[in-house]
Amino acid sequence: MVDQLSPLAPVLRPGRHPQSDRIGVTLAEVQPGSIVQVAAWRGQEGSLISSIREVTGLVLPDGAGGGIATEAKAAFGFAPGKFLVVDPDEGLAAAFAGSVTAETGTVTDLSHGRTAIRVAGPKAEWVLSKFFAVDFSLPAFPEGSGLSTVHHDVFAQIQRTGAERFDLYVFRSFARSFWKSLCHASEEVGYEVL
Repeated sequence: MVDQLSPLAPVLRPGRHPQSDRIGVTLAEVQPGSIVQVAAWRGQEGSLISSIREVTGLVLPDGAGGGIATEAKAAFGFAPGKFLVVDPDEGLAAAFAGSVTAETGTVTDLSHGRTAIRVAGPKAEWVLSKFFAVDFSLPAFPEGSGLSTVHHDVFAQIQRTGAERFDLYVFRSFARSFWKSLCHASEEVGYEVL
């Protein structure tokens, strides 16, 4: 395993910000070993979902937005026939290459092109609502579900990975700027960087 260089290293400052006893959210960079996009050709969505189950053990609901997240792995549909799959180990794209045929769809390894950021805590929905015109409430955005959206020019794929926890995947080239904005937006509720 190769040590990943974080695009957030120059701006990621662990600790409480601003210094206070009130912490509404925690922010952290998550470094999964693999971030892979799999996409099905029209009519092959069921086969692709079966391949995701075969390779990862994750049982996905059919359709855009549906997903599942465990402590180690996650997958969600973010558009019709398109899924983001995350694993703590490297090599997921190669595993899919053996399962997803050219007749079924495509596999794209995004591991070195994305940065994963976790926003968690009782004010996570509040902070994310400052960026995205999305209803982040639990009934509208249940655990495991995900979507793709943008904040200005920053494309983000977002999955609810817990009752008060979201994982965001952004382009590495925008990660530092987005992180700074996220920290600034979290100041009013108090935040801690892990």
